[in-house]
Amino acid sequence: MDLKQKTYLLVTGASRGIGREFAQQLSQRIQSVGSLVVLMGRSQPLLEETKANILKESPDLSVRTFALELSTARAEDFGGIIFESLNHAKAYPRHFQRAVIIHNAGTVGDTSKRAREIGDTVYLQQYYHTNVFSAIALNCQFMRIFGDVPKLVVNLSTLAAIAPISSMAYYCTVKAAREMYFRVLATEESAPGTLVLNYAPGMIDTQMTVQVQREAHDPAVVAMFREQREAKTMLTPPQTTERFIQVLEAQRFKSGDHVDYKDHDAA
Repeated sequence: MDLKQKTYLLVTGASRGIGREFAQQLSQRIQSVGSLVVLMGRSQPLLEETKANILKESPDLSVRTFALELSTARAEDFGGIIFESLNHAKAYPRHFQRAVIIHNAGTVGDTSKRAREIGDTVYLQQYYHTNVFSAIALNCQFMRIFGDVPKLVVNLSTLAAIAPISSMAYYCTVKAAREMYFRVLATEESAPGTLVLNYAPGMIDTQMTVQVQREAHDPAVVAMFREQREAKTMLTPPQTTERFIQVLEAQRFKSGDHVDYKDHDAA
């Protein structure tokens, strides 16, 4: 896959962690002149930090930031963001050789509860809206607006999407739902033009894993996270991002595949 093309790149959860690293490293590889990078996240100040980091390396690149709350965002909000970014850049969808979207934003949920204790439907609705419904709605607008422009759709997945993990019933269920949605998307969009990847970045030293280590009800899970962090065997955002780019460049996966950081043959 040639990443050095005139690209529309949209990254959610780009204010910190993996999302920030994905935005920064991918921005260095796409064609600066004519490309457009769109950063979405909760914190406008942190998004501006990501933007500044990108422009430091790629001063000719056009970068737009949009802060919004995913727990209440609607399809119309996402469509408005995409159109506003295009209008600001005085561009139209067919201006780009490829449109790329990285569905990274997500939250881990309440790890202090066992699966049998989950029953608050108000919390569930908000949690699923943030982690599943918003990603589906955004993707719907992205697919509609960019039409027949070649597209790369990436879902930041996890081992928790395909294997149960104690203390993480919330996280496992939303990640499984998201991955299945993108697998169905890949099946339906099987003609050349849309490539879908579910990328599991491995165990990363981020605020999310710190939260799990602090709050999980299962002592074994807490110990696993603590031991990996203390032994410094957790991955860093730059490490998993570099592997992700290697996976893209090699493109040995089929559309819709689940590719883990540890799948060495994929890169």
